[in-house]
Amino acid sequence: MKTLTKTRYISDYEYEATNSQGLKVKIDMKNQDKLDQSPMELVLSALSGCIAVEVALMIQKRRKTLTDFVIEAEGTRRDEAPKYYTDIHLKFVLTSPDANEEELGKVAKLSLEKYCSVASSLKADITFSTEIIRG
Repeated sequence: MKTLTKTRYISDYEYEATNSQGLKVKIDMKNQDKLDQSPMELVLSALSGCIAVEVALMIQKRRKTLTDFVIEAEGTRRDEAPKYYTDIHLKFVLTSPDANEEELGKVAKLSLEKYCSVASSLKADITFSTEIIRG
């Protein structure tokens, strides 16, 4: 299965990425007056979103009620380039009348270690290839 996105220049620090369905996300690399997330912030958002969906579905499969669910993701990056994440801390805040911390811990771990494609991609040995076309 392949996924396609196209990222288009808006300004030196602003871009817009569009997927094959036409859905868009803005990318903002400015230091001040930011309107959107940076690429590395989007990585944390993608990770949190991926895990959130898996956790919510697993909680519901256990016939539990989910009234609110928040994941706070905090990443620590290297000081030198490339400034990739060396550590990511995830804080899960679950509001449920009948699910407990132990159940959430089990499904969060399962989501992170088995089902979340973003988490697996962050651990993967990915092969990159490039193609240059002059427009």
